[in-house]
Amino acid sequence: MPGLGGPSVRTRQYGPRLGSAESMAPLLWVHGGAFIGGGLDQNESHAVALGIAATGRPVITVDYRLAPAVNWLKPLAERDLKPGTRYPAALDDVSAALQWIANRAPHVVLGGASAGAALAAATVLRNRDSGGFRPDALALAYGTFHSALPEVSPALRRRIRGWHGITQFRPSTVDRMNLNYAGSHAALTDPYAFPGNADVTGFPPTLLLDADRDSLRSSGEKFRDELTSAGVHTRHQVVPRSRHGFLDRPGRSAYDIGFETIIDWLASHDPEKS
Repeated sequence: MPGLGGPSVRTRQYGPRLGSAESMAPLLWVHGGAFIGGGLDQNESHAVALGIAATGRPVITVDYRLAPAVNWLKPLAERDLKPGTRYPAALDDVSAALQWIANRAPHVVLGGASAGAALAAATVLRNRDSGGFRPDALALAYGTFHSALPEVSPALRRRIRGWHGITQFRPSTVDRMNLNYAGSHAALTDPYAFPGNADVTGFPPTLLLDADRDSLRSSGEKFRDELTSAGVHTRHQVVPRSRHGFLDRPGRSAYDIGFETIIDWLASHDPEKS
């Protein structure tokens, strides 16, 4: 599909033909991958889309432009950034895909996981401020919404201690990931890069789905509080005994719980049920 003033955007469509199932709003789903990885074939994109489309809902997944790879073990400064595509390229691609669908369907829901959840929320924020299309609802899984990792609560710290802490996102890791995506410290403060801490008044009803043993849950919890304070209808659910990226692991109980929660949320926000 056409890009937003740039190259064309690669997408994949699942389920009923767009516009043929008026009672079910199509879903635009955005994969994760720390802004540097993932794609249309990863389970977090393909398996989720297949399952949702099997309920009769059109699903479109988007292959947005990725930032260059980063060394997670080394400190990162602006001068160390590799040449490549960065913010707002990925955001432009998601925005273009949403507008393309909105031109063909009166109602659209938007969702994503991890970096994809951040991109989905940022798309809503930018569209709100520019007068663009507003999706009917949001479904966001284990997102990273803030430019820096918010303080981990004592309750969450208890869930990620011991061997559960080995693979966690640490503040320094999040700093590298986000600077690598944003491209500069100045861009890190742009709310369209990371919508956490922004005024989210006017957001559509939002599902926040977090992993039990995931330090990034601190971002989901803070974003929940920001949405609630802005008067946005928000549901926050933590999947028990789960780790970050559980939608990338079909066949496990955490995937099943997360998937069914998203299905129920989408069904409750179809136009005829609103």
